[in-house]
Amino acid sequence: MEENCIHISKELPVAFGSFTKQENWDYFFTLKGVDDFSEWYADWPQLRTLLRNNLSFPPPPEELNILVPACGNSRLSENLYDDGFRNIINVDFSKVVISAMMKRNLRGRPAMKWRVMDITNFQFENGTFDAIVDKGGLDALMESELDSRSGILYISEVKRLLKAGGKYICLTLAEPHVLGLLFRKFRFGWKVNLYAIAQEPSSGTTKQHTFMLVAEKYILTVVSQVTSFMDECSVESHGYQVQKVFEALERENIVRAEYSNGADIWYSLEDLKQGVKGDIREIEPGRAVKLFLGEPGVSRFFYTGELLDAERGLAPFSDRFRVVVFRKAQTCQKMLAIEIPKWFLIGTLKASRLLMIVLDSSHSNVTWDDIVKGISCFVKQLTPMETGYKIYHVACTCEDDLVDGVKQRNIVHEVKTALSGTIYVEDVLLDMHPPKHIIFRRLCFERTESWVHSEVLLSAQGPNETSGQVEDKKGPAAFRTRKKGKQKKIDSHSSGSHSESSSGQPKFERKVTVRGYHQGLIAGLLLFSVYSKRTTSAGGLVKTVIIGLGSGALPMFMRSCLPTLRIEVVELDPVVLNVASEYFGFIEDEHLKVHITDATKFVRKKANSEEEGNNSFKVDLLIIDVDSSDSSSGLISPEADFVEESFFLAVKDSLSDKGLFIFKLVSKFPSVKAAVYSKLKRVFSNVYHFYVDNDFVEIIFALKKDDPVIAENELAEACDALARSVEHNSQGWAKRALHNSKLIKPLP
Repeated sequence: MEENCIHISKELPVAFGSFTKQENWDYFFTLKGVDDFSEWYADWPQLRTLLRNNLSFPPPPEELNILVPACGNSRLSENLYDDGFRNIINVDFSKVVISAMMKRNLRGRPAMKWRVMDITNFQFENGTFDAIVDKGGLDALMESELDSRSGILYISEVKRLLKAGGKYICLTLAEPHVLGLLFRKFRFGWKVNLYAIAQEPSSGTTKQHTFMLVAEKYILTVVSQVTSFMDECSVESHGYQVQKVFEALERENIVRAEYSNGADIWYSLEDLKQGVKGDIREIEPGRAVKLFLGEPGVSRFFYTGELLDAERGLAPFSDRFRVVVFRKAQTCQKMLAIEIPKWFLIGTLKASRLLMIVLDSSHSNVTWDDIVKGISCFVKQLTPMETGYKIYHVACTCEDDLVDGVKQRNIVHEVKTALSGTIYVEDVLLDMHPPKHIIFRRLCFERTESWVHSEVLLSAQGPNETSGQVEDKKGPAAFRTRKKGKQKKIDSHSSGSHSESSSGQPKFERKVTVRGYHQGLIAGLLLFSVYSKRTTSAGGLVKTVIIGLGSGALPMFMRSCLPTLRIEVVELDPVVLNVASEYFGFIEDEHLKVHITDATKFVRKKANSEEEGNNSFKVDLLIIDVDSSDSSSGLISPEADFVEESFFLAVKDSLSDKGLFIFKLVSKFPSVKAAVYSKLKRVFSNVYHFYVDNDFVEIIFALKKDDPVIAENELAEACDALARSVEHNSQGWAKRALHNSKLIKPLP
């Protein structure tokens, strides 16, 4: 029988399962005091050389800004201070230990700072630190492998706080669920090294081997292999533990190799200055270059974008050089991926050279002044020679609305939550031709890569002929921007909300699907239901699970138009449910219920139901409607955890015999999509897809049944059958579903 690799040391302060409770630590430190301490992982002599080597930055040690989270009463920061690193901030949520450690170091180490703070919600600005040195903090947050929410929030904060070129140095026991999280969260845009600490355990250290993972903030477009420095690790002494680490490392590098194959070519500013794409100092008509900007020690952040030189036929130009910064949005990522929109934009702006910079979730809460300051030195180097270095224009707010066709917008509500970050509700009026007074209410998540999650049509004048018009809306979803110097919400072109009826409550068009993804999803749902001749299983109802509530637009539409469904929605954040109910009219009933819980645990419970003798828990239809909040995954949608092979296996086990799995796949990196296909096909044999939004958004359909694989002629026959079933339905959504169903094809 395999030996459990992790034993909780007798020196650890509280019972296993209680590491995240502040009162436990306060009690422990009050009882034990700061002078009675033990280093539970490795001692300073075993760490000193590795830490000094990894803290060798361009600034000298005394100028490095270092954060030590969950510091406790460890002597780590004191040793760093005595070794020359003077700008250290120590953070812990225990007031008792912070107060005691501050008194202990007040005279001997006066420059060292101490703060009481929650490490899943740091009160520091983006790009503040050169290094974050974590000794067991992540391990404590990940005490239970069944619930990684606190660890995910903490890692998101770590990535936000580091400067370009900054390092996260994590001392960990490398339990499988901890190492798995670290590997997933530090893929795109990070260089990762893994060390085994050579140590002689003292009376206070754990008996397990300690590892050091170092993640360096690098270029977002690059996926690097994890480099291992574990040759000296004693397999004899720590055989099981080290074996598991090696196995996890091998699996991760296989995944990273898949992500790297066929990757787009992105150039650095240095590459361009060396002439790899011609003389960058002169306009070269028709030139398009994908590039990344940023340099450790020079800029706080990295940026991705594209440089375009206009075609000759577009002259005359009003601007020689124009720089447009888009705050993260799926629409702008699409502009980098598709040729026509970006050339249209440069023509609309009448610029001979256009630099488009797209921000991502790592730039959330960054002010416009910080962005301008961060890119100014790069803009100067990309300015054509004949214009000089002083004549260039940086635009932000108006270009966001120009691309999305937004005429007016009004911020209705704003709330910040620990789980979802800042959430906005906004009403937008589109710039339509011919002009029509059609307003959409949108739910926006600042942390996500797609920005706008969902939207519904507001019918201030009552539901009339607008339904058909809105369904044909091809404009991309809008996203909110900020004007110079503003850190909070912007009310651009605000003229008050037009969404209120005479009773003061908004009216919503429930039988209109605005999002292209939702339209395609409904088409696939109907098509495969017709093909499989699905029989209802829950008292005449099809058991449906939707992961991600958002505004509730999708489940409310399905509840209204597809009455044979019994819908369960899984949402992690209770605040999202409150927002959906108060601002989007979401209502639960006997056929539509919301569960506030972790989606992966929910799906695995369904998957294990057969083993527990309860096959009635199986799901007929499982839909993922969650966008990515992590730019380093390379995904815009869905969250990276939902495209792991282990999750696909759980999904398949959770489905009934005729079950269908649907999710949206969006990434600007072809290699990322290829890696998802590979994992998906290892689990599902019957996989199909459909593109919307100019082929930028891909909808994936996977059937539980492996055999037989549906041939294209069989899909065509199913489309004909679907046409017969909806021929008497005159509603716009049914016509759109029939049209889209004919475009669904097998995934190659």
